[in-house]
Amino acid sequence: MDTVTDESLAPAYDPGAEGLPWYRRALRQGAGYSAPSALFVLVPILFSWDAPPATLAAVIFTSVLTGFFFLGTSLVMHWPEWKRWLWLLGLMGAISLMALVPDSGRPLYFAAYVTTSAAVLFVFRQSWIVITVVSVFAAGLSAIMRDMFGVVMGAMALAIALSIALGLEAERTRRKLKVAEDRTAVLAVAAERERISRDLHDILGHSLTTIAVKADLAERLLGRDDDAARGEVSELAAIARQALADVRATTSGMREVRLATEIASARAVLEASGVEAIAPTALPVLDDATSELLGYAVREAVTNVVRHADATRCTITFDDGVLTVADDGRGIPKDQQGGSGLSGLRRRVEDAGATLTVASGGGTRIEVST
Repeated sequence: MDTVTDESLAPAYDPGAEGLPWYRRALRQGAGYSAPSALFVLVPILFSWDAPPATLAAVIFTSVLTGFFFLGTSLVMHWPEWKRWLWLLGLMGAISLMALVPDSGRPLYFAAYVTTSAAVLFVFRQSWIVITVVSVFAAGLSAIMRDMFGVVMGAMALAIALSIALGLEAERTRRKLKVAEDRTAVLAVAAERERISRDLHDILGHSLTTIAVKADLAERLLGRDDDAARGEVSELAAIARQALADVRATTSGMREVRLATEIASARAVLEASGVEAIAPTALPVLDDATSELLGYAVREAVTNVVRHADATRCTITFDDGVLTVADDGRGIPKDQQGGSGLSGLRRRVEDAGATLTVASGGGTRIEVST
């Protein structure tokens, strides 16, 4: 079965006409506009009415055949492109047969049938060639024959067909733009969902890890140092409130993460979980985008250290545009390096045009090169 691709569809093709009776399909695809013009095929018959019967019969046959191909154009819109080319050649052949019949009038006057059919059957990059060649041929030959009406008809064939072709091309472009806009909207929604999902993972993963560490510490302090335990519980409440604020800010796209604040937060959560934290106390001036990216990297890396590494020391450095978070823990197995946290961080880093490197062996080393 022949397949018609979107690029090869006839410009005047109407998908809604599929399945309708032939006459309704023809009307829906332009037969109503071309039917009055089809009456022009009666002119050669009227001019040959007094001709010999054989000549009259030939004129009637070629005129009816020309009208058939012209009106039938509205019924072949759904055909594959090569079949539509054959149909247009059939129309040109019928007009050429008319030229072979003596006293059949001026077949060149039917140039508009060919050009308008080309306009509705083929995309503009193809139809304009047919329209131009046929119109110039008809007008030029008429000029040689000193038939000024034929020249006018050739000019009309060019003007009418180009206006139809350009109108259909504009509509086709509008439809393509609408499809592109719809696709862009879908992709934008998907990207926003991914952003929210990634940010929520980063925020909640870090905050809940900190809450768990603080809760364990508060439990150990109960009965031994109640004041310190109350201090840890107060910090728990503050962290929970901050996490809630962060979630709300993330869903509204207003979440701000900065490297300096994340390093300070990382130092506190590492020390609370019994991990020695070695981190810089001063940082170079960074633009907001870079500072945010590196802040997320520190957050994810430190969360993994606290939750999975079983480490005693974690070192954070930033030098020459390279952020490094390294620990002396048990490392991340290769089959777990594609976890959702690191995968989300890798996408974030790649989207920013930076590079993420994860090395595991004698601990874990995460590097982000901006």
